[in-house]
Amino acid sequence: MLLVKNAEIYAPEYLGKKDLLICGGKIECIQDSIRELPVECEVLDAEGKILTPGFLDQHVHITGGGGEGSFHTRTPELQMSELVENGITTVVGLLGTDGITRSVDNLYAKTRVLCEEGVSAYMLTGAYGYPSPTITGETDRDIVFVNEILGVKLAISDHRAPNVTGDQLVQIASKARVAGMLSGKPGIVVLHMGDNKDGLAPVFRALEVSSVPVRIFRPTHVNRNEKLLEEGYEFLKRGGYIDLTCGMHTSPGECVLEAKKRGLPTEHITMSSDGHGSWSNYAEDGSLLEIGVSGVDALYKELKYMVQVLGMTLEEALPYMTCQVAEGLDLLGIKGTVAEGADADLLLFDQDLTLDTYVARGKIFMKHGEVIRKGTYEK
Repeated sequence: MLLVKNAEIYAPEYLGKKDLLICGGKIECIQDSIRELPVECEVLDAEGKILTPGFLDQHVHITGGGGEGSFHTRTPELQMSELVENGITTVVGLLGTDGITRSVDNLYAKTRVLCEEGVSAYMLTGAYGYPSPTITGETDRDIVFVNEILGVKLAISDHRAPNVTGDQLVQIASKARVAGMLSGKPGIVVLHMGDNKDGLAPVFRALEVSSVPVRIFRPTHVNRNEKLLEEGYEFLKRGGYIDLTCGMHTSPGECVLEAKKRGLPTEHITMSSDGHGSWSNYAEDGSLLEIGVSGVDALYKELKYMVQVLGMTLEEALPYMTCQVAEGLDLLGIKGTVAEGADADLLLFDQDLTLDTYVARGKIFMKHGEVIRKGTYEK
């Protein structure tokens, strides 16, 4: 058991100064004061600290991404300590452009590695291409029978996309939705959005000609250019979800402020890092100009930017990487919140938002800024 004393709690809503008892990886109780306990318990004094839920990063290339500049541009696998140092207690892994030399099987294995090392890890089947690479041979069977798989990945409106037809997009979404219904999962289609002029038009057309609910489509990288962002605001207006990538054209925090200025609902806005994916710029003839790799630190940096530069309160900024992500993944009440019965995935910050302590599933991985639990082969 772990007893956290005197923490200033943002759940993400502000709860004030409380004590918090963790037992069996869950938050057992939250009270103004928890005094004597009948059993031995580790005590963590959080006086002067801010306590929040751990971050959920729903777009990380945990086995590495990239490769568009030949084999030497394949990005490396994620290491456990990267999640710890950047406050990510729940991660969703996925493939990117390369669904050939990187497999869904390998992605599953890495997902299990992270779970066994102590964080919560999920994944998507599929990649950029179509037909989608899978484990069982069908995307819907993957979602139903593989516990960690929440949905399917696909790329549209990108020069690297498979250029699926409207009918194929509807079929992919319909299969994911039914699979989600059968397995109690979100059954989502995460859409990598590129810079092509079509933007979200294929999704709008799919919604017009089918009865697939708007919540099934989850476009990401929506803030990569102004036209796509405008379509993203329209998608929000229609009840859809949009995922904003940290470090792209317009900062996610600035997008949130613009959405609020327009009177748009922001409850379906989420943020992610695209960590360990490659970023790239291309010439008009399609030749590669430059390539690099994104870090999972982008989410934590964006939180600090939203609070310290854009002037948002911590209570306003946190939901986009905690409870709203959890809600979109059908994990709310378990993840993304500080509440009795929720998983004990918690962060302690100094008042300047320096990360001090990291707790995942009730275990301390970082204390006073020092990582004390790492991945199996990390030094």
